[in-house]
Amino acid sequence: MAKLSDLRDAIDQKLLVRAMAAHSPLSALLAEEAGFDALWASGFELSALYGLADVSLISMTQHLDMVRAMGEQSSLPIIADIDTGFGNAINVIYAIEQYERAGAAAVVIEDKTFPKVTSLVADGRQDLLRLEEFQGKIRAAIATRSDPNFLIIARTEALIAGLGEEEALKRAAAYEAAGADMILVHSKQKTPDEVESFVRAWSGKAPVAIVPTAYPEMNEERIKTLGKIAIVIYGNHAIRASVTAMKDVFARILKDGGIHNVNRDIVSVEEVFRLQKMDQVKADEKRFLA
Repeated sequence: MAKLSDLRDAIDQKLLVRAMAAHSPLSALLAEEAGFDALWASGFELSALYGLADVSLISMTQHLDMVRAMGEQSSLPIIADIDTGFGNAINVIYAIEQYERAGAAAVVIEDKTFPKVTSLVADGRQDLLRLEEFQGKIRAAIATRSDPNFLIIARTEALIAGLGEEEALKRAAAYEAAGADMILVHSKQKTPDEVESFVRAWSGKAPVAIVPTAYPEMNEERIKTLGKIAIVIYGNHAIRASVTAMKDVFARILKDGGIHNVNRDIVSVEEVFRLQKMDQVKADEKRFLA
């Protein structure tokens, strides 16, 4: 498990933190081996893993258990996507206590009403909380954490809700004033223009996080030129890659009438054994089993 200060240290050093979404200990382990800097404990991905819509159906307990499990298998700092904080400011207080205790490095709380609707779905209901009520959630989170290295990231969905840049900037400034360590701005536009405009106009001191799922042209070179973005979150690519691979393999097995062709294109059982640390198990058996 990562040290709580690892994420803040990287941000303070002006490094661009690359966070990969994860929905399981295995995906967390693979993200770390690939070379990512942090994990995004994605509510969307975990909902998809359960075959459920991302509309606040997954409980805090389910998400928290997965954060703990991922932390046991990975040394990367975990940014926990806790949606709206599972309710009002009182729910946020309890959530912050639990996620900090579980070893998360940060939480992201968004300014939608509970229950939320996933941001990128067409014609989805995107209702935002009153600004003052969300400020209360941020203040509650700041007051509850025991370690200032545990980051509270305020996510504004003003652009997602179609309220425009002025409202997004107004909310971001209010959330920073309430104590948020970072601002996450989200957009469903197909190009980076909207987010780039927001970042250029942002005059606050809090660094910015983005999730360029809808606007994939926003590569890291382009991000770095803006100078204010500290975290880029690749928000749902683990689950999408998993679905792509499984659909392909399952279809090929049925088409071929067996596994004789697909077998050479997927990882070996031995590779899975490596990820499961079977060598250590065998060594322990030799050492301790009579």
